[in-house]
Amino acid sequence: MKITCIGGVGTVTGSKTLIESNGIRILVDCGQFQGLKPLRELNWEPLPILPSTIDFVLLTHGHLDHCGWLPRLVNQGFDGKIYCTSPTKDVAKLILLDSAKIQEEDAKLANEGKYSKHEIAEPLYTVAQAEKVFPHFRVINPNESVSLDAEIEAVFTNAGHILGACTVELRLENKIVVFSGDIGRDNDVLMYPPTKPQKADYVFLESTYGNRLHPDTDPKLELEMYINNAVHNGGTVIIPSFAVERVQSVMYLIWKLKEENRIPNIPYIIDTPMGISMLELFVNNRKWHRLRSDEFTAMCKSFTLISDYQETINTIYNKQPKVVIAASGMVTGGRVLSYLERYIGLPETTVIIIGYQGEGTRGRKLLEGAKEIKIHGKYYEVKAKVLEIEGLSAHGDQKDLVNWLSNMEEKPKKVFLVHGENEPADELRIKIQEKYGIECVIPMMGQVFEL
Repeated sequence: MKITCIGGVGTVTGSKTLIESNGIRILVDCGQFQGLKPLRELNWEPLPILPSTIDFVLLTHGHLDHCGWLPRLVNQGFDGKIYCTSPTKDVAKLILLDSAKIQEEDAKLANEGKYSKHEIAEPLYTVAQAEKVFPHFRVINPNESVSLDAEIEAVFTNAGHILGACTVELRLENKIVVFSGDIGRDNDVLMYPPTKPQKADYVFLESTYGNRLHPDTDPKLELEMYINNAVHNGGTVIIPSFAVERVQSVMYLIWKLKEENRIPNIPYIIDTPMGISMLELFVNNRKWHRLRSDEFTAMCKSFTLISDYQETINTIYNKQPKVVIAASGMVTGGRVLSYLERYIGLPETTVIIIGYQGEGTRGRKLLEGAKEIKIHGKYYEVKAKVLEIEGLSAHGDQKDLVNWLSNMEEKPKKVFLVHGENEPADELRIKIQEKYGIECVIPMMGQVFEL
């Protein structure tokens, strides 16, 4: 078989891995590139093969960096089946529609404000194009084998991380090839721990946090301290958050703090339509998360949920101290930008970063101490306090990733480290080789492997 790393190598975005075997072409994930402009520009480039020649897409989960290029794939001729779990199908629908809407709005703003370098700014894809993806989805249950061809089978197993996220095990040519997807944490607030693979000839393992260990600090305690300090100073707390799973994790911790009377009685606001829609998915997919029904109901009641943009405007101009959780998690788009336009220049504001920030994103720049950030063509001075809570990441750290390989009956022939920047991937390579003696390879973009 031949495997080509089309995306998600040397970076944590744009995940796409092509498998070719006996005339069948399978794409594991079809993600959108985010962050640095050279990466974003890759979204406009064609694949190295015609999308019409791809038979199947196997989707590990619904995050944009794993599903966000599907509308382009379908628009360019893909007519096959997209296999995924039921929650992943629902999450991907929400994320693709939201992404398309944001891109349409950004293109409109760029054209009206004339700050695009192009004569006419166009969205990467439209809402109508995103909707054309949906008929291709085929739902499979975890741990059940699905036959893609007479000699090719796929099995999806729980990966933790977010609702519906799975590792994909491909059985073909008398070999087992495992694609980890994004691996969750063993002690996640809401998700169950990931299932460890037992057999594999080859493993494609994510390496997002390959050089980091999550701190032993208590994220709940950190939230308590940051919120209390901000309110004491008369300021607003803004938490940029991924709408899928992270919003709900932060809601849970804040709800527990409110229940224990450890934080003040001020407005706690969720301003992300997609994050609110995700709450319904949590209700409909109870077997995928730890939250009890009564806990979930009480948690939701303790927040003000905002969907209408006029409510966003009203909230922004309300000077009362408040805590606002808004997408997007890497501050690349969404309603959090509207809040930052108003609040990033106020020294009493606290911005809490709670997840991985890709290279070149506004979130990464804020963490690295940027003195100003650019939003919708304008520059804003950063006077707000920018703090980080590392313990809320939905990605496993170096220890989790190494431990994920611990149940193997026999050593894989090779482990390919993907979905990570070069330095984290290289440190993870050393750790895996030292502990297990497994040869590790760090692929380059476009590199082809014959297995």
